[in-house]
Amino acid sequence: MATTSTQARTVLERFPAGGPRGSWPAEEYAANQRAQGTNAQVVMDLRTDQFLVIADTSTQN
Repeated sequence: MATTSTQARTVLERFPAGGPRGSWPAEEYAANQRAQGTNAQVVMDLRTDQFLVIADTSTQN
């Protein structure tokens, strides 16, 4: 039986987009996660007006 690998995203944390000017809490959180070995990235969810810190997780099908 063949298996395929797909990428799934896990949301680690959510941050409101309306933070104080010059403040980057989502980027700081993602940097801390990367320092701990998690491949974290920041993306913008336009529907909810939030920054999401996500990590790709592999799943087997």
